[in-house]
Amino acid sequence: MTNVLQVHDLYFSYHDGHEALRGVSFAMCPGDKVALVGPNGAGKSTLMLHLNGILTGKRGDVIVGEKRLSRDNLPAIRAMVGLVFQNPDDQLFSPTVFEDVAFGPLHMGLPRDEVVARVESALQAVRMSGFRDRLSHHLSVGEKKRIAIATVLSMSPQILVLDEPSAGLDPRARRTLINLLRELPITMLVSTHDMKLVEELFPRTIVMDDGRIVADGRTEDILADEKFLNEHGLEKP
Repeated sequence: MTNVLQVHDLYFSYHDGHEALRGVSFAMCPGDKVALVGPNGAGKSTLMLHLNGILTGKRGDVIVGEKRLSRDNLPAIRAMVGLVFQNPDDQLFSPTVFEDVAFGPLHMGLPRDEVVARVESALQAVRMSGFRDRLSHHLSVGEKKRIAIATVLSMSPQILVLDEPSAGLDPRARRTLINLLRELPITMLVSTHDMKLVEELFPRTIVMDDGRIVADGRTEDILADEKFLNEHGLEKP
């Protein structure tokens, strides 16, 4: 099966000299749902920002589908890798929900009918069909997070990359989000500190620490090793 995402020997250092990624390599197949966990400062967010070219490593490759990420194909890669930030207000800036979700397809140059169809499909996928004319800034945090997901689904990405999707949610909104992520038929990489979410939703887990991948395997095996979890700043759910 062709990999939808490949990361090969990726290195990255910030301007202050801090080496945030130290030879990161992994691959994902279509349909994979993978948790990305580790302590603060492990390099998870830095890695995610490399997957659609917001940051670029000093060494290594990111390949999405059959496209190697480069300056020349950034727009295509960013349409293929849907990145959802932890704070939905970083992605919602239009007056209405419809305009927010339509922004990506419009800038892809799609015809109006196709844009409308994509917006409706994306809102239906996140169970927000009745919200298209609502003001984005009047929504709850949980509703905003679902609309933020819809803004990238409307671009028909090959992989959905989410940063701390359950952060700041009350129990009901968290449960709604978990059910939504379970049902979405898309390849998914999710960075989270919510280990109960990891246990419930993701068959595979990648553990990062100090810029490296220190484990990549079945979630149940990783979560069963309490000594390993403690060594890498993680708690058994």
